[in-house]
Amino acid sequence: MHDIRTIRENPAAFDAGLARRGLEPLSALIGEEDTRWRAVSTALQEGLARRNEASKAIGAAMGKGDTATAEALKAEVATLKTRLPELEAEEKALAEAVQTRLAAIPNLPAADVPEGPDETANVEEHRWGTPRAFDFTPQDHADFGPALGLDFEGAAAMSGARFAALRGQMARLHRALAQFMLDMQTGSNGYTEVNPPLLVRSEALFGTGQLPKFAEDLFQTTDGRWLIPTAEVSLTNLVREQILTEAELPIRFTALTPCFRSEAGSAGRDTRGFIRQHQFEKVELVSICAPEQAADEHAHMVQSAQGILEALELPYRRVMLCTGDMGFSAAKTFDLEVWLPSQQTYREISSISTCADFQARRMNARFRPEGEKGTRFVHTLNGSGLAVGRTLVAVLENYQQADGSVTVPAVLVPYIGGITELTPVS
Repeated sequence: MHDIRTIRENPAAFDAGLARRGLEPLSALIGEEDTRWRAVSTALQEGLARRNEASKAIGAAMGKGDTATAEALKAEVATLKTRLPELEAEEKALAEAVQTRLAAIPNLPAADVPEGPDETANVEEHRWGTPRAFDFTPQDHADFGPALGLDFEGAAAMSGARFAALRGQMARLHRALAQFMLDMQTGSNGYTEVNPPLLVRSEALFGTGQLPKFAEDLFQTTDGRWLIPTAEVSLTNLVREQILTEAELPIRFTALTPCFRSEAGSAGRDTRGFIRQHQFEKVELVSICAPEQAADEHAHMVQSAQGILEALELPYRRVMLCTGDMGFSAAKTFDLEVWLPSQQTYREISSISTCADFQARRMNARFRPEGEKGTRFVHTLNGSGLAVGRTLVAVLENYQQADGSVTVPAVLVPYIGGITELTPVS
């Protein structure tokens, strides 16, 4: 959420930020709505004050025997009693209109974010590892995975497209990956594990920016709750409507949860395989910090995600997203993209964003700086550490063998009972 006072004080800078996002200027429109709102609000406050003043004056006039003045004041109070509810309704409607307008506007990009319309303008910053040179043609995981326990047909029969069931050794490898990620994030990187709710209210999704704009990408239950699209929602909202102490910051959370997405905006993309599912598991990272800590926290979060890929010896690259490719709540985002041999390209496996105080304003999450009476909004960051399903795909494809088996990465062997290879089941 944007601060209306900042827009009032520097409308040109606000419009310049929107322009970098590829959006039309809005400060003039917002200013007009804000001016009407404030004018009605002022009239309402003045009317309430005058009603109270006149009501008291009636008694004083009656005490002096000034019937004419008392009757005039009564008539004025009666008029105000009719007018004030109208002003209250108008003030409420105008306030809601301004808030609705502000709620639909994405975060402004940080100054160092490259400008561009889409992913073609993203900037590669770092590359790690060398893609493996195969002595056979590497296969797509969707082709050799079923013989290892990746069941698309059984899942589709009960749930439809974009679902999968993992059986036997495949399920065990998936579980091993998730456990390894959690152990790394909690044991080495300073994140506190949380087992959060998977069902949340609308205000939680509003807080992190999924609502109201992206409702079609979500699943809603019959009682009005929503299935989380990512644990970012649950973890970030743990501090909603709170005032934290500066000493508590930064707060680092991690969670392994199922995630549920309708994928409404991705029709026709990745229809085969395990890359884009309606239900998947992800280890999420969230940081709540003071503004001065945000840059260091962003770097730490990026390194925490990269460390998983490096431990698994999976080649990857890091790109900074351009203004046209960032998410709604993000001020700056790095994507980690892992190498997939079957596609001969890098594919996103983690998106790591700093949101400045954008989400905090929507959640009313603050902290009190040491030695100060006032409060400030916290900054929030989130990222994947990592998406378990996509990591499974990367392991399968990068460690596949000519006979259809898959070598288990060394770091996962202790997590999978000493098994060093997944072998096809006849």
